[in-house]
Amino acid sequence: MDTRREPIIEFKGVSKSFGDRNILDRIDFSIYEGEVTTLIGLSGTGKSVTLKHIIGMLKPDEGQILFRGKPIDRMSKSEWNAYIGQISYMFQNNALFDSMTVFENVALPLKYTTKLKKKEIEQKAMARIEQTELTEVADKYPSEISGGMQKRAALARALVTDPNIVLFDEPTTGQDPIRKNAILSMVADYQKRFGFTALLISHEIPDVYFISNRILALYDRKIVFQGTPEDFEAFDHPFRQELISSLENLGQELTGLYSRRQFKVRYQSDLSQRQADASYAAAVFAIDDLDAIADTLGHDAAQQIIRALGSYINKHFGAVGGFSSRQTINEYATVLPYSDIEEAERIMENFTRDFKEHGIQDYAGLEIIEIPAEGDRPTTFPEGRIQFSVLAGLAQGKPQIEIESVMEFARFNQKEIARFECARGGKA
Repeated sequence: MDTRREPIIEFKGVSKSFGDRNILDRIDFSIYEGEVTTLIGLSGTGKSVTLKHIIGMLKPDEGQILFRGKPIDRMSKSEWNAYIGQISYMFQNNALFDSMTVFENVALPLKYTTKLKKKEIEQKAMARIEQTELTEVADKYPSEISGGMQKRAALARALVTDPNIVLFDEPTTGQDPIRKNAILSMVADYQKRFGFTALLISHEIPDVYFISNRILALYDRKIVFQGTPEDFEAFDHPFRQELISSLENLGQELTGLYSRRQFKVRYQSDLSQRQADASYAAAVFAIDDLDAIADTLGHDAAQQIIRALGSYINKHFGAVGGFSSRQTINEYATVLPYSDIEEAERIMENFTRDFKEHGIQDYAGLEIIEIPAEGDRPTTFPEGRIQFSVLAGLAQGKPQIEIESVMEFARFNQKEIARFECARGGKA
């Protein structure tokens, strides 16, 4: 537990059973204000049960849930109303009303929880609809739009009241890999914009590590870990092995690349037997300002672009003995274990030339044109159009040097290797 600050929500010794089945066994954890916390666990382990305790849908058999240090079961009616009014809940199955349009679904919480006038409600609802890229389907019913759009409609409804705390119950269930990561990217984007505290539950998505400040691990009815994603990578527990196995399969489904754990294992395996004075090359690639791309082109397009970069890196550097991993939401790292820096520079030149001609365009499924790098980059564009750069940096490493240090030097050496332009709808 972080003793330097007070949690906004805290579970102390909370237990819950249904009949003879014990779901939660004296669990303890803390949620901190302004952070994204992800509760991970295998299916059926009580993650949704945990969330429902926070909003009073379930009550613990023993233990306490505290909000800013006050037990929620001891709140007066006015205190409870003030508390619950700060929280929004995005259900796993969206819970959209079939008889209402997208607009009516999004506006519904404002009608029943505020005293806003009709015009104000319309303005706030349409603002969220526009931000979640649903303007064209605002008058359609849930059955008339795709599953991905239904998720976005549920997200817009969850955010329309400007909540301080948002609970996301498996927001990516039933989505394909691109859509899953687009939804997670959207959650992270809005959390940064509006500053709400987010608690998200998941059992399958590698990218929860990229958007989370803290990880909670629920296993065998107990919280067995709470800490940073980086600390979780070093967590030695049977749960981690079970969960990581499923996460790595999905990571490969998304990009064909190694997970960060597999990347480190491969690095240690390939280089541990080499002499101390042997060298290798590492590269770090990034797409600049992925948030701006998502704002302009949409989160789906942003994920298609980052996935395209990963696929092309895997294809090109894998062919010359390299191995790669997605490191953050917009960054990939590659190790060339048997190349020195001079050879790596030649490989990078070939990659850059081919990537400009085929990389993003062939793999993203979007109409994107390559822009010559000469000259100043524009700072403003027509509505719905954007330019973005792909950055790459090289560094030389040795077996005794930590890979993180080598990658940090590669980041320091990053420069623009390609610039592209795309417009909303794919027509540049």
